[in-house]
Amino acid sequence: MSLSPKLTAVPSKLVFSVATLLVYGLGLIGLDLSAQTRPASDAPASVSVRPIPRQYGSQYVGAERCRSCHKAEFREFGKTVHADLHQKEDSVTGCETCHGPGRAHADGEEAAHGDDAKTVAAARLIFAFKDNAKKNSARCLECHQTSKDQSRFDHSTHVMNGVSCSDCHATHLVSAAEAPKATAVQSAQAKFMSVPALPEENRWLHNDLLKKSQPELCYQCHANVRAAFALPQHHRVPEGAMKCTDCHATHGSNNRASLVKANWETCVACHTEKRGPWAFEHASVKVEGCATCHTPHGSTNKALLARREERTLCLQCHVSPTGVNVPHGRQSFQTLGDCTRCHSQIHGSNSSEYFLN
Repeated sequence: MSLSPKLTAVPSKLVFSVATLLVYGLGLIGLDLSAQTRPASDAPASVSVRPIPRQYGSQYVGAERCRSCHKAEFREFGKTVHADLHQKEDSVTGCETCHGPGRAHADGEEAAHGDDAKTVAAARLIFAFKDNAKKNSARCLECHQTSKDQSRFDHSTHVMNGVSCSDCHATHLVSAAEAPKATAVQSAQAKFMSVPALPEENRWLHNDLLKKSQPELCYQCHANVRAAFALPQHHRVPEGAMKCTDCHATHGSNNRASLVKANWETCVACHTEKRGPWAFEHASVKVEGCATCHTPHGSTNKALLARREERTLCLQCHVSPTGVNVPHGRQSFQTLGDCTRCHSQIHGSNSSEYFLN
């Protein structure tokens, strides 16, 4: 028994309308998803290796001579990108690229025959990255000066405070190959909410040769920031959802607090709904940035606000007793309460210069 054509047939106009709606709906979904997607990160800048010519009668002896004493360092160095650098055939490679000529050091160690005084004297015949921060970093910057992310390090806050490249990075982290030790007591956020950590050697090799993972590495100096991240309201750095370098350019920046982008641009890279542009913009955001009202590392207040009471925060700028932009207690309006009860579009508005709904 066949069905009636009147029941099975679908009007062509209806099919066209449904198809149009589906295409239009999918297009809107695509636009919405693309609007919430963060921009792709820039490709890493290339680093030019400074060739060191191997001259006749040179004091360079080759990495194999180093291997006889420094087996663990040689093994770990061979796993890094530094060991894969291909230079000209007549140029120096391996350990002496960073440590300098090693003949005097190697000969001195062999001549010491276990004598402590001679061994110490021989150790001083090669650059061992035990000098001041500027000289230690200068060795790395001979090659890394060409990278846009590292070229400003020589004028960075870290250098000004005596921090060198080798304080954070290790070209041969021997401890990474050792058996894992008992982990220290973790914070509640890191213990219950973070993703499982990589094995130490994998972490080191795939995270810029850092001696420790972020933020533990940064906490060694920035103990006050560690305390801020333990507050109830904080960015999800302890949980592993963010890293310090998502916001800060550790190798130097022209921006305040070594931010990766100027002013509020760092924040709106994630908080895209606050980006704008707006017809009416909150001037303090454009002039001083989001940190005018928010404490980025952590706070006991909602939304990371710098003050517990919202109206007190607003009164830091809106102080003129006769100004039209001061919280008002006239015409049936109450002075008490949150300012954003009425001025809800406080980050910017396209309809009201007073940031009203």
